[in-house]
Amino acid sequence: MSPAQLPILITGASQRIGLHCARRLLDEGHPLIISYRTLRPAVNELAERGACVLQADFSDSTGIVDFIARLRQACQGLRAIVHNASTWQADPSSEQAAAFTRLFNVHMLAPYLINLHCSDLLQHGGPADIVHISDDVARKGSAQRIAYCASKAGLDSLTLSFAARLAPQVKVNGIAPALIQFNEGDDADYRARTLAKSALGIEPGAEVIYQSLRYLLDNPYLTGTTLTVNGGRHLK
Repeated sequence: MSPAQLPILITGASQRIGLHCARRLLDEGHPLIISYRTLRPAVNELAERGACVLQADFSDSTGIVDFIARLRQACQGLRAIVHNASTWQADPSSEQAAAFTRLFNVHMLAPYLINLHCSDLLQHGGPADIVHISDDVARKGSAQRIAYCASKAGLDSLTLSFAARLAPQVKVNGIAPALIQFNEGDDADYRARTLAKSALGIEPGAEVIYQSLRYLLDNPYLTGTTLTVNGGRHLK
């Protein structure tokens, strides 16, 4: 099988950015594997379009190791791994250790173990990529989401370390979005305050992340880099 025929894996692709990127890759004819935690109608849609869909719970090491085993059974090689699975939560008032461990497992342990145990699937002699979807908030921190920011900052560090380890066979890069799209229930005041945080002041939509992913996959001379996609938040 040629590298062009090998599937791209996107974790956490049942909604929002991951779902949009999955749909766009299928639109362009790429074979696709996705993971999902919760079964949503979009998962069935992707399966009907030909994607291989694998349920996965990355909140503990057992779920991660089980997913790796099933992934290896599902394919003989990969064109790319896109680590998009994420948990967005504020620091709780109780059970902080459990909450931190969950964020660490989803944002760091899952990419770490998947990269270690599946990097051989990327080493087929053709173009191969790992892309970590981080978060621009890790750049400055958050008083309300300390654990979330710490785990995303750790993911940024994994980008650098795996880029060094897997070169030149595999490129490893990241994408750090800020606001991409609002949730349906976000009120007008919240939207206005959030838009004012960036220099460009727009809600760009998920296509800008697909454009960034496409750029990383297509550029042969880029590794160990995290693209900041934040509308100029660092300027304000």
